[in-house]
Amino acid sequence: MSQPIVPKFEDLDIDRLAKLTGKIVVLVPATGTMDVGTRRVNKLMKGTLKNFISRTEFEEMKTGAATTFNAPLGMDASGVVLLKSAARPSVDHLRDLGATAAKAIGHSDVHLLLAKPYKVEELLFGLSLRRYQFTYHKTADDKPYGAVTALTNKPAETAAAYSNLDAVAQGVFFTRDLVNEPANVLTTSDFADRLVALKDLGVTVKVLEEADMEKLGMGSLLSVGHGSKSPTKLVCMEWNGGGDEPPFALVGKGVVFDTGGISLKPGAGMEDMTMDMGGAGVVAGVMKTLALRKAKANIVGIVGLVENMPDALSTRPGDVVKSMKGDTIEVINTDAEGRLVLADALWYCQETYNPTGIIDLATLTGAIIIGLGHDNAGVFSNDDTLSANFLKAADVEQEGAWRMPLGAGYDKLIESRIADIKNVGGRAAGSITAAQFLQRFVKPDMPWIHLDIAGVASVKSETSFAPKGATGWGVKALNRLIADKYEA
Repeated sequence: MSQPIVPKFEDLDIDRLAKLTGKIVVLVPATGTMDVGTRRVNKLMKGTLKNFISRTEFEEMKTGAATTFNAPLGMDASGVVLLKSAARPSVDHLRDLGATAAKAIGHSDVHLLLAKPYKVEELLFGLSLRRYQFTYHKTADDKPYGAVTALTNKPAETAAAYSNLDAVAQGVFFTRDLVNEPANVLTTSDFADRLVALKDLGVTVKVLEEADMEKLGMGSLLSVGHGSKSPTKLVCMEWNGGGDEPPFALVGKGVVFDTGGISLKPGAGMEDMTMDMGGAGVVAGVMKTLALRKAKANIVGIVGLVENMPDALSTRPGDVVKSMKGDTIEVINTDAEGRLVLADALWYCQETYNPTGIIDLATLTGAIIIGLGHDNAGVFSNDDTLSANFLKAADVEQEGAWRMPLGAGYDKLIESRIADIKNVGGRAAGSITAAQFLQRFVKPDMPWIHLDIAGVASVKSETSFAPKGATGWGVKALNRLIADKYEA
């Protein structure tokens, strides 16, 4: 699995700067004031930095941007990267600066000169997230990233502050790796095995097999995998870091590949459906983060792992299946399978764990992309407090999220003539009717959020903190929510 950077933390000894190799990163605020480390670098470079700062090029340089001075005279370093920072950089700004630095330094070793009392750990966090790469299936030698050293006045304190952020980065990387994996590698069994391995971190993991689910009456979830040779599984992960209180729950859709089943998708773009397990991937990443940072909370993560394939045994459009709750579902479109997975996973979660609240995540609808694009996930909730808490956490962590409506009027669109409910309601309000379907499997007094992450789980172009592909969206926000609202 991919690993974030493991930075070294050392005292800022300006007498060593001339002999440092790789690239050196300095921060200069818009005022042009240089700290002690930057002043020494400027002296070694015969005034090059001061001369640049005094010119209009620096004045016109955007705050947060980088300029690189290659092969600086008087130094062994291959380059000096100047980051123009705000005078009083916020956490968001420091993370952005870290991501900018990651792109500017490439694969080089790097020394970060951070003499001022900034939150150095936040800059390192941004750098670490942006340095992710997924190259396991490339046969050519891929150049590894170089070492990262933070030179600060308080290295021990900075290292301690970074430890929790490193746990978040590891969770994000775990999610990205899962979402980026091709479906012939990340089968339902392989996915389950990777989650079982979280036992090494102290997570309790239970895997329900098809026979177990049949006994529980999970006809909705099981119907999705009838056409696949890969066995359907339900994996339950428990992190018990709190007291005796009931847990908060995360539930994820884990469709490792989605052909659409009998309602076959168009061939163009179907290769992207390896990411249809993105919701389960986020749940896995959060559970890993919580375990690594020893969160003082009780959290359960449940993921339904299944593959949706066309076959003689596949569920057909028009079939009626029975959920664990007991409600019958007319399957109008077998490509609306994620809600069938989540229906039973949600009900099992409530019946087994009686959580204080639930957030489910799924790459559920293309309709949410039409509505919100790739900048925001859709947030559907029956609880204003839980919704507000999550939206605040997402905003703090720079993860786009936008609340969408729910309402009884939408239920009319998914009424079935022959069953209790049907799994699609037509093109109108497609993401909303999907959420209304899921709400049917949430008990009336249960605080609940449904996150439709179809537009944000994996993207075609790079983002601020990730190369193109899997983003790991949601790990940071959910970890923040748990830290702020559910830890003892």
